[in-house]
Amino acid sequence: MNAYAKSPERLRIALQKSGRLADESLGLLSRCGLKFSRSKDRLFCFGENMPVDLLLVRDDDIPSLMGDGVCDLGIVGENVASEYALGSDQDVPFRSVVPLGFGGCRLSLAVPESEDFPSPASLQGKRIATTYPNLVRNFLESKGVTAKIVRLSGSVEIAPSLGTADAIADLVSTGSTLRANHLREVEVILRSEAHLFRSSSELGDTKQEILNRLLARVEGVLQVKESKYVMLHAPKSALAAIREILPGAESPTILPLEGDDSRVAIHAVCRETVFWEHLEDLKKAGASAVLVLPVEKMLA
Repeated sequence: MNAYAKSPERLRIALQKSGRLADESLGLLSRCGLKFSRSKDRLFCFGENMPVDLLLVRDDDIPSLMGDGVCDLGIVGENVASEYALGSDQDVPFRSVVPLGFGGCRLSLAVPESEDFPSPASLQGKRIATTYPNLVRNFLESKGVTAKIVRLSGSVEIAPSLGTADAIADLVSTGSTLRANHLREVEVILRSEAHLFRSSSELGDTKQEILNRLLARVEGVLQVKESKYVMLHAPKSALAAIREILPGAESPTILPLEGDDSRVAIHAVCRETVFWEHLEDLKKAGASAVLVLPVEKMLA
């Protein structure tokens, strides 16, 4: 069997081969404990310690690969998945399994800095350049606006300066590219992040078991992203106050301190970010020897 032949006993995941989601997608799978060897053309990764293989492709090919049954799963932004879904005249052949917390961006309308933009109605009859014609058309229709959509595959932000469009709709993260091209963001069409999607096709028992194992690991990695393990000493009388201060903590573990019946050791997993303000509040409540540690793995 060649590297690209699909096995009924192995999961296949489509990932972006390069770009803003590629490294973070591979990093996520690495933190899940998966190890891969790459093919010579570096477009296929064979799972060495778990029957999960990767196909590295263009991001806008990932939805159709799931739809065609080439891949069982895909990691791609909501913007790409939604653009594909709106352009399909059939039932969407995939669904989101879990948002992954990276790749955050927004699809936004932008106009030249010198142009007024009182509302989307001001785009009536105008030309809008975009890589996402379906999302833009759907947004404009929801606002009762008719405009000409100029589809571009790249360098959308230069369209107004070239005279090929009056406005653009493009992905925005920091807005620096817009400012460099004398554009200003005026309306958000869609907020997006990377999701793990799965094909709507039924999986066999073996593949479903592999998927369940993988999802448990993914959830474990996502849970510890902001989680911290907090240890401290405190008076027994301060327990109630300390429980209130610890962010996102389940019932903490309370341990006796040898030789001091009035104080205890408290251990807790905090599932939310622990800020310096939390530590200062703990100190005011009577805590001492406060230690905050990162959590590497968590399995619920």
